[in-house]
Amino acid sequence: MQTFDYTTLSAVCSDIRANWLPSRLEQVYQRDRYTIAIALRTLKSRGWLEVSWHPQAARIHIGSPPPRSPDTFTFSQQLVHQLGGLALVSIETVAPWERAVDLQFAPRPGEQALYHLYVEIMGKYSNVILTDANDIIITAGRQISDKKSSVRPILTGQVYEQPPKLTTAIPSLDESQQDWYERVSLIPGAIKSQLPKNYRGVSPALVQSMLKAANLSTESTTDKLTSKEWQTLFKQWHEWLKALQEKKFQAGWTETGYTVLGWGVVEKAQDIQELLNRYYTDKFNQQIFAQLKHQLSQKLSNILGKLRTKSQTFEKRLQQSEQSDEYRTQADLLMAYLQEWEPGMEEITLADFETNEPVKIKLQPDKNAVQNAQKLYKQHQKLKRARTAVEPLLAEVNAEIEYLEQVDAAISQIDNYLEAEDLEALEEIREELIAQKYLEDSEYRRRSSNEATTNFYRHQTPSGFEVLIGRNNRQNDQLTFKVAGDYDLWFHAQEIPGSHVLLRLEPGAVAEENDLQFTANLTAYYSRARQSEQVPVIYTEPKHVYKPKGAKPGIAIYKQETILWGKPQSVKS
Repeated sequence: MQTFDYTTLSAVCSDIRANWLPSRLEQVYQRDRYTIAIALRTLKSRGWLEVSWHPQAARIHIGSPPPRSPDTFTFSQQLVHQLGGLALVSIETVAPWERAVDLQFAPRPGEQALYHLYVEIMGKYSNVILTDANDIIITAGRQISDKKSSVRPILTGQVYEQPPKLTTAIPSLDESQQDWYERVSLIPGAIKSQLPKNYRGVSPALVQSMLKAANLSTESTTDKLTSKEWQTLFKQWHEWLKALQEKKFQAGWTETGYTVLGWGVVEKAQDIQELLNRYYTDKFNQQIFAQLKHQLSQKLSNILGKLRTKSQTFEKRLQQSEQSDEYRTQADLLMAYLQEWEPGMEEITLADFETNEPVKIKLQPDKNAVQNAQKLYKQHQKLKRARTAVEPLLAEVNAEIEYLEQVDAAISQIDNYLEAEDLEALEEIREELIAQKYLEDSEYRRRSSNEATTNFYRHQTPSGFEVLIGRNNRQNDQLTFKVAGDYDLWFHAQEIPGSHVLLRLEPGAVAEENDLQFTANLTAYYSRARQSEQVPVIYTEPKHVYKPKGAKPGIAIYKQETILWGKPQSVKS
């Protein structure tokens, strides 16, 4: 992930000063343990200032509106209590060439600041600190005790101290090329290392883009550059300093990330704030998506493994109980042929009542025929009771396995993070598993179960009909029992875990054979049988689809279905 460096911070602050000062603070929402969103309103617009002290991606920029779920963090509540109704009147650097800024809040523009919100972007030491007008700390994103840091503890009630100043040189347009060259090349090494080591405000990403803009290898070393190459690099160095001095920035996407200097741009960005919001949102979503998918898959794998073992145990017990009728038959035979028994017998062979086939019966020699028959009757009753007890338990376990396989299939269909809806679909699955008591409710906000979801997969048939596909069980239920209309057709892979699929049809419209086949192919693709050549798919009218009483999410039964063979390999992913 690209570091939010001094150059980016300068560009963002310049844009905020131009477009968001002064602005009234209306709300503060904490997205997670590292990120807050501050609602700002100017005379022309309203937006959310995102401030993060995340160890790998601390940053500040105008971001997206937060979700509607409740905010349970105390830090944001403290900020609202102190800053609510005040105006953001100024944003200043804490120290030259440092990645720390001071957001100043006052009753109105032109008045003295009552509070300072210090945003320190310093890697794993990043923090957000609120102080009063006298720089007394009121609260902080991260409280740091004396035990954690003897150099700079950050605690409520203490005086705010600026971060320790860097000892490296300050870049300057007045520095000659010779002095600059001598400083950088004093110790031989890679340019990408030497420039950050010797100057403040220089990040690895900046040097990489600077070298590319100068048509030099990113692996260039100080002892290999020619005088002409040094001159070209120094020219780029000056361009960077002039951009900072004149506050002229050009935001855009590069092959590896983004730039605010216009170097290596493959796609221009109209708005620097939107560019940064998209970049960091996507990067974080990708990380969260990968972690969450792995966690959910591992959890389901463990649960399903235990349930399948339990199911096998019940199956064995049922197989054993099938012998109960044999014990009763043997007991009946023994009672019918008491005269055949002799004292001390360990085994007796008698003819079956119906087939007349010989039946061998093991006996206990110390018991008479009646006692042996009674023992056989008891074994029959015992196994019969076991079957009565085990059958509902087996049905319950198999139903649970079927449900979790449906959930597992939904997770496997969401291959990679491509858009925010992919992460939302996984989060809905996590919420569902928490609601079903398979996961513990941890430190994250749950959306209301009544909140409608509409981010289904969407496709169009050859005739232009819309096809909606559920991404998870919550969406499956929404699609089948709330979205489906009287004229639609409902599809599902036959007896195979997969998504509920809806072919939307207007009144009077008739789906052609190619529309039905297209939808069947999609249904097969979004099922556990995706890798098969052909998959049996059923379709029926939504009115013939029912949810059994007390059934888990995503479970449905149907009737009056028609079968098609779906071809998942024909679907272009």
